[in-house]
Amino acid sequence: MLTDPTFYLFALPAVFLIGISKGGFGGGAALLAVPLMSFALPPLQAAGILLPILVVMDIAGLIAYRRDIDRATLIHTLPGAIIGTGIGWLTATWVTDTHVRLMVGVMAVAFVLLHWFRPPAPTPRGHSHVRGSLAGFFSGFTSFISHAGGPPFQIYIIPLRLEPKLFAGTSIVFFAVLNAIKVPPYFFLGQFTHENLLASAVLLPLAIVSVYLGVLAVRVISAKLFYRIAYISVFVVGLKLTWDGITGLIG
Repeated sequence: MLTDPTFYLFALPAVFLIGISKGGFGGGAALLAVPLMSFALPPLQAAGILLPILVVMDIAGLIAYRRDIDRATLIHTLPGAIIGTGIGWLTATWVTDTHVRLMVGVMAVAFVLLHWFRPPAPTPRGHSHVRGSLAGFFSGFTSFISHAGGPPFQIYIIPLRLEPKLFAGTSIVFFAVLNAIKVPPYFFLGQFTHENLLASAVLLPLAIVSVYLGVLAVRVISAKLFYRIAYISVFVVGLKLTWDGITGLIG
């Protein structure tokens, strides 16, 4: 694998995309990495290689945003996310990656279209334990299956209109917890082979650099531009996942 140029052709842009996203835009683009790397590797192996990289990225992000955390968001979303991760582990042999991508894709596209075509809310949306628990559950569930937990979490956090650094820091903590929880199940699923861990180590330098490039981007752009990018990225990711889900079902 490590001597195959095709691996690097898809793995390098996948890791760079994850790092930029996790460094400042909520980690949503992380879900594109598995399908991108799947051009060179089986999807489950791609997810196994990426998980240690995601954990290291989380550590780098936690250092950068250690003072920028909205605890209320975490209180409302993390309990449901932990339950969703557990359900994802229990149902991993039944629920296919195709089903997850279609579900998350439709959810993400509908969320952005609703935002674009309805009158804008005059004030930021407040916290809700029900909405937060549901968003957390779906984020945890889809994150375990294919690292696709970004859109469900963003559906909850984006309407809060947090300051960009607070948005980024809170997202980092949320997914740091989820990724840490996923480590034991992935170990028992046999994904931390010597070959996979070696591939993770080779990609780590790019991962760390790209995270800090994302951190830098958040610190220099305006809140208005930040949220415009956030909505567009969720929409593009949603379209991609919906297409992948539909083609997977009919193929």
